Amino acid sequence: MIPTSGSISVDGFDVIKDFQKTRSMIGLVPQELQLEAFEKVFQNVSYTRGLYGKRANPEIIEKILKDLSLWDKKDNRLRELSGGMKRRALIAKALSHEPQILFLDEPTAGVDINLRRDMWRVVKQLQEKGVTIILTTHYIEEAEAIADRVSVINHGEIILTENKNDLMQKMGHKLLTIELQEKIETIPDSLKNLT
Repeated sequence: MIPTSGSISVDGFDVIKDFQKTRSMIGLVPQELQLEAFEKVFQNVSYTRGLYGKRANPEIIEKILKDLSLWDKKDNRLRELSGGMKRRALIAKALSHEPQILFLDEPTAGVDINLRRDMWRVVKQLQEKGVTIILTTHYIEEAEAIADRVSVINHGEIILTENKNDLMQKMGHKLLTIELQEKIETIPDSLKNLT
């Protein structure tokens, strides 16, 4: 897609003129599950690395799969995985070539708490290595947990971009809601002094 106006550069490289270089610097985790059903997990992630011009590196693929709790599924065909495991495989593919920028489009939509926890642990590790993360989410707590800056989009238009801490301060107080699975008769002492 050619832009109608303006330009975009990644680390000084124009995304149109230097598209191969810039694509090799970017990882994408789309919201839709798009996988090659009959490929095995390890092969598919390794193949994706090669598509970005990176040499085979089984150690990197192993680390990524272990970080995402996919190592024990490495020899499974992608079609045999649960929805959450397929999401993990998409994330592994996006990380396979060690991108400098990672786009995450609703990565935790409809996934279990374990994947969510693994995902944010991996994202924190990537941030510590200097990887830029661009996240789209409907969950403000996710943005609060990992973002430095937050943009609010309404009907496709950015209406606000602000430092996360400044935005959270403007939003006011936090509210914690706890839903119990069964009724308790007395409040535990450890919870009585929470305000």
